[in-house]
Amino acid sequence: MSKQCAICGKGTVAGHSISHAHNVSNRTWEPNLQKVRAVIEGRTKRVWVCTRCLRSGKVQKPEARSWQPDEADA
Repeated sequence: MSKQCAICGKGTVAGHSISHAHNVSNRTWEPNLQKVRAVIEGRTKRVWVCTRCLRSGKVQKPEARSWQPDEADA
């Protein structure tokens, strides 16, 4: 799994960590990804989505599953 949002494509970025003594070391920042059930191209899939997309409503969640038997089945 690449650390990338399935909706917006936000991924890992690289930079430097700098101490007070100005010691420089490499580091990475990773997006806050959550695994959610979402409707993708009309099908329900489990995808990794960043919290920004979840919060802004870019992810369409599927209908809640009903565990009760249908009226027709009875």
